Amino acid sequence: MSEIQNTEYRESWNDACLRWLCGFANARGGVMHIGLDDSDRVTGVNRAKNLAEEIAAKIRNELGIAAHVKVRTREGLDYIEIRVNPSSNPVSCQGEYYFRSGRANILLAGIALADFIMRKTGTGREEETSDDVGIDDLDEESFQIFRREALRSKRMTAEQLNISNAELLSKLHLVSHGKLKKSAILLFHRDPGIIQNGCCVRIGKFGAGPDAQYQDTLECSLIRIADQVIDLIYHKYLKPRIDYAPDRRSEIYPFPRMAVREAVFNALSHNAYTFGVPIQIRISEEDMIISNCCILPDGWTADTLLAPHSAIPYNQDIANVFFRCGYTNNWGHGIDRIRASCREAGEELPRFELSGKVIRVHFKAVKKTCPVLGGETF
Repeated sequence: MSEIQNTEYRESWNDACLRWLCGFANARGGVMHIGLDDSDRVTGVNRAKNLAEEIAAKIRNELGIAAHVKVRTREGLDYIEIRVNPSSNPVSCQGEYYFRSGRANILLAGIALADFIMRKTGTGREEETSDDVGIDDLDEESFQIFRREALRSKRMTAEQLNISNAELLSKLHLVSHGKLKKSAILLFHRDPGIIQNGCCVRIGKFGAGPDAQYQDTLECSLIRIADQVIDLIYHKYLKPRIDYAPDRRSEIYPFPRMAVREAVFNALSHNAYTFGVPIQIRISEEDMIISNCCILPDGWTADTLLAPHSAIPYNQDIANVFFRCGYTNNWGHGIDRIRASCREAGEELPRFELSGKVIRVHFKAVKKTCPVLGGETF
């Protein structure tokens, strides 16, 4: 029996085992067997009862948690079972934080550690407030766009929107203890780069070589970006095929607009801005790749995203504002909507790739609109 996400085998105990138990507690819990090898074969331990008591004390003193430590017997040999439940609070081992992921026990550091602790304590980076930016520093046009889109989506009423900007921010939970949250600045400040580098969208048109033929960088509030980015993609970066029906002229684009819109708005809503990496949209005649940094819920993979799942947004406040605007929904159906839109357009379903902290959505161009793929010329 090989080791899996929640199981670890050790032929003997040493204090390094504490790091793995720490990783279990910070993830989804798990079981460590002392006196079993990787094949689940009993090798046994000496003085099992005394050792179990010592282990329980070490876990309590070093990790600050209680574990279920029991002596088991198989084939006439004793071994020890240590069962650790997931902890609702961050657990450290000698000042370091570990996290069990797959078969690996990861030492958390830097941004990953900060985000982990904030998630465990219920305080995300978007909850941070600013001492230097006030409501009067925010962009009035961004508020106008929000009011227009929230009213059009029917997710807020005219009465709810006919209030001051300060009252609106409070209603959207973007103010804490009288100060603007970081999320409010990202959403409504004309230059959110003043508090977070990389808060922008880069679009590039590529040919056969590695260099972009031309490109744009949208550096403004997330509300402004959402209002501009789709039109910019379709008016500047994509060339439609003209189709003449008997009584009308229509333009058919190589990528279904609703699918691209959903993918871009999902990236804006769920991007991990703390990494300081822009959302990137790479466009060629053959494909479009939309990528953003992400921090998925514990244990989630690309397969989880493709299966039915609940909405667990990384940026709760940003996701709420985008929902109010009608840009996204709060049901975890974004990928379903992307795939459904591609099916309706007769396009190949997009491929979702998770590489480290980056998620990419790969769209293939509809062949009949793409001369490179052997379709009709423009």
